Formats: sequence, structure tokens, C-alpha cells
Amino acid sequence: MSLPNTPAAPEGTSDGTGTTAALAEPTEKVTARWVTGLVLVNVGINAAFFGPINVFIGQQAISIDAPSKEAILSLVTACGAAVSLVANPLFGALSDRTTSRFGRRAPWVLAGAVLATAALVAMSFSAVVALMVFFWCLVQLGANAAYAAITAAVPDRVPVIQRGSVGGLAAMGQTLGILTGAVFGAVVSGNFLVGYWLCAAALLLSVLPYLFHRNDPALPKSELEAFRPGVFIKGFWISPLIYPDFAWAWLTRFLVNVGNQLTIVYLLFFLRDVIGYGDPATGVLVLTGIYAVMVMITAVLAGRWSDRAGKRKPFVIGSSATIAMAGAIMAFFPVWPGALAGAAVLGVGFGAYLAVDFALLTQVLPFAVSRGKDMGVINVANSLPQVVAPALAYLAVAHWGGYRILFLMAAVIGLLGAVFVVKIKGVD
Repeated sequence: MSLPNTPAAPEGTSDGTGTTAALAEPTEKVTARWVTGLVLVNVGINAAFFGPINVFIGQQAISIDAPSKEAILSLVTACGAAVSLVANPLFGALSDRTTSRFGRRAPWVLAGAVLATAALVAMSFSAVVALMVFFWCLVQLGANAAYAAITAAVPDRVPVIQRGSVGGLAAMGQTLGILTGAVFGAVVSGNFLVGYWLCAAALLLSVLPYLFHRNDPALPKSELEAFRPGVFIKGFWISPLIYPDFAWAWLTRFLVNVGNQLTIVYLLFFLRDVIGYGDPATGVLVLTGIYAVMVMITAVLAGRWSDRAGKRKPFVIGSSATIAMAGAIMAFFPVWPGALAGAAVLGVGFGAYLAVDFALLTQVLPFAVSRGKDMGVINVANSLPQVVAPALAYLAVAHWGGYRILFLMAAVIGLLGAVFVVKIKGVD
């Protein structure tokens, strides 16, 4: 939604005042069918992301070079995340300019899902690290195209008074996707080839309900000026001085996601090498299941509570601090019961955070005409931690003192995310 006392819409677009259905500030609540489609897309994308990240890439790394498994996992995930840094805002901006009769977002949801599905299948046959990196980058490219489009659909179609609830349900979908990936990891019993195929099928099937009931109005060509590359590229810079709330929201999301990623990135290896859990893949499934249940409960409850209270910041601050607490538990209690407690606390905090912070973010977007690009820039705060966290995790485990340092680092960074939320002034 547009903020008060801000300059005109970005050069190369219309004035962004929402004179067409595609740009208008939504006021009519979305239907249960539309929300179901949104949730399922989130399930598929996150199964495609986190099944490989949490289980299959690690297992594939062990099959290629077991002594270097941590370095391989960090390299593959960091390279893929680097691609997502560019892909998410780029495809968000391209969807803003899409004038297809099928809408702005739906074509990119479909195209991205097809590309990521094909890349997952190809990755299952990769026997060298270079091919793992290449195909994982293609997975990230396609999945981020779909994710950028489906994320932008929320401020496009959902009124502010419903965004906490919808954000909670979207978070539930994300968590179901993560859990689905963990289930695949446990069911295939180390057969990562089958695991990649299951993730690919889940992604492709998940987008169909949304595509059939997309509620995605077409953007008239008259709303766009001629495409100019220089202006297009310049539009990705959103000045922190002009839009400080947007900048603080971006920073806090980045910090909280770094803390969360540090907690989970080496979970398979933590269970295998520190706790000595007999079947690490099953252990990941158990912890992910606990985490998932807590996320789904708190995401739905906190999202609705936030909508009714008309406030976002207290929920975001409290949930960020709870996420940090999970890292401290894992640091000081590196045993199976400690891991169980850490997973539960992380789920409580991250569920509330995902729901309410998402709603907060949609309320600090500068322009209606560039919601996709602006949400893509916000989503960099989700992707960049996947580059930063594996590198920090590798340094912590290999050179800075091990897993205790890793989890304490996660706690401190997460607390900083809670502190900086108070800097956001335009949202209560």
C-alpha cells in the first residue's frame, strides 16, 4: 500500500494510484478457495527447498565425498541462495510488468514451478559437485520465480485487515512444505534420487489449484511506460532515507532469518556427530515435526490475534526473542532432549514471526504498481541468510569452537532482529 508523504511512483510506471483492478488497494476479503491455493503453492515450494537443504544435498554430499560433506553442503546451498538473491526481486519486477490475459502473477508461478521441477529431476542424477551446484542454482531460479509471484499476490488481493490471518495460513503452508521434505527424507531411507523426484512432484502438483482459481486481474498495457533497462535496474534501489520503515523491516527480517538458518543448517550433521543419534534423517524428521506443529499453531493464532488487535510490532519483537532462545537451548543442552526442546521453542517463535512480520512487511511497501519488485527486495532478506548462514556455520564448526559457538551466534543475531523492530514507526 502507498505510504503518506512519499514521492511519485517509480520512473517507468504509471502513478501507481490503483485505478485498475490489478493495482487497486484490496478491500474485499479473499475466499477460502483462493487461500487454499496460496497455501498449497507454499507447501510445494518449501518442500522443493527444504527437502534437499535439510536432507538430500547432505546425503548426496556424503555419497560423493564424506570427509568434505560440510564444505559441499555449504557450497551448494550458498551458490543456490546467491542465485535467489537476484531471481526473487527480478521475477517480482517482471511480474509487475506482465500484461498477460492470465494475470501478472500466475504465468510466473507456472513457469517457475516447471523449471524447478525439471532441475530437481536432473539434480538427482548428479554425481559430481559441479553438477550439484548447477542444477541447484536452476532449482532456486525457478522456485524463486514462483515464490516472488505468489508472495506479491497477497498485497495484490488481500486487504490489510486480513493479512495477519492469511500470513499465518501461508506460514502454515511453508511449514507443511518443510515437514513434507523431512517426511520424504525419512521415507526414502537415504535414497536421495527418489527424494528429489518426490520433491519435484510435490512442487508441480501444488501450483495447480492456485492456477485454476487465481483471482489475478490483468494489468492494462496503458499502466506501463516503455521498458528502459536503466530505469528498470535503478528501480531495485529503495532508499532507506526516503523509506526508513521499509529499510528497518528488511534488516530485522534478515537478522532473524540468519539466526534461524544458523540453527537448522547443520541439523543433520549435529544429530550425527554431536548427539550421536542413530538415524539422523529420522531425527531430522522428529525435530521438524515438533517444529512444524508449533509453527502451524502459533502462526494461525498469532496472525488472527494480530489482525484483531490491529498491532504487529509487539508480536514481531516477542517472536524474534523466542527464536533467539531456541539457539541458546541448543548451545547449552547438546543432547536429544535439548534438541527436542529447542525445536519446540523455535517453532513457537518462528510461527508467530512468519505470520505477523509478513503482514507488517506488506504495510510498508512503497507503491502499488511495484508490489512484486518490492516484495522481491524484501525476500532477499529471506535468501541472503542462505548465503551468509552456511558460511558462518562452517567457520563456527570448523574453526571457531564447534556447535556451541554456532548456536550462540544464532541466538545473538536473532536478538538483534528483535531490538531493531522498534525503529519501525509507520506500523503499530
